[in-house]
Amino acid sequence: MKVKKSLLLISGAILICMSLSVISFTEAPQQPISSGKEEKPTIVLVHGAFADGSSWNKVIPILQEKGYKTIAVQNPLTSLNDDVAFVERAIAEAPGKVILVGHSWGGVVITQAGNNEKVKSLVYVAAYAPDEGQSVESISNDAHGVRKIPNVPGLAEPIVTDGYIRLKEETIIKHFAQDLPQKEAKVLAAGQGRFHVSTISAKVSNPAWKNKPSYFIVSDNDQMISPQLEREMAKNIRATTYHIPASHVVMLSKPAIVAEVILRAAQTE
Repeated sequence: MKVKKSLLLISGAILICMSLSVISFTEAPQQPISSGKEEKPTIVLVHGAFADGSSWNKVIPILQEKGYKTIAVQNPLTSLNDDVAFVERAIAEAPGKVILVGHSWGGVVITQAGNNEKVKSLVYVAAYAPDEGQSVESISNDAHGVRKIPNVPGLAEPIVTDGYIRLKEETIIKHFAQDLPQKEAKVLAAGQGRFHVSTISAKVSNPAWKNKPSYFIVSDNDQMISPQLEREMAKNIRATTYHIPASHVVMLSKPAIVAEVILRAAQTE
């Protein structure tokens, strides 16, 4: 099936990281520096495929305790345009500046939606960060179809029904959230969002990272998007990059560290 072939291509790339600011986290970092008297930006969190806004539930309380208004967008996952529209409505709710955070497919969404003048910076969390004219499909075709980069196992056997993609429970447990307790991973499997096939080929027209400071969390144990590909995309967008030894759902397995990166983005002038 063409859809499954495209999904099999999603992940992987080999890269020697040069001229990239990289910080590796192996334990929870120290408390962030105070942001001073300036009004704190609103943090808008954008989930990825096979997920919903609850994927940020462990990060949100940490951000709120630091005094940040936080919005977790409930993307419909029906198309890139639909998801961008939902994010734009969340940005409109914010009283001032916005830190836009995207996980996985959410990285594509914030790349397009981040051009809003209220967006101060972008944070990519184990995410795609496409360039102009790129899609998840084209990034994957180049990495695996052209350059023959090895794949990761998470998208090997997706279930496609009526044009919507989901993952088997076994895949969620073994490859999507392998560093979470099995009971928690099974809850994720039960509540996963269905991801429309059109999103795979949806192209970004105006990448916001070209004009906004960007931060990137590479999940070094990711089995849904190759960590090598994440590093390559982080280098391409000239992001301040952090490495965390975690699965694809790093915001659930290492929420304190993910929150710290978001707070650093929020406090940067």
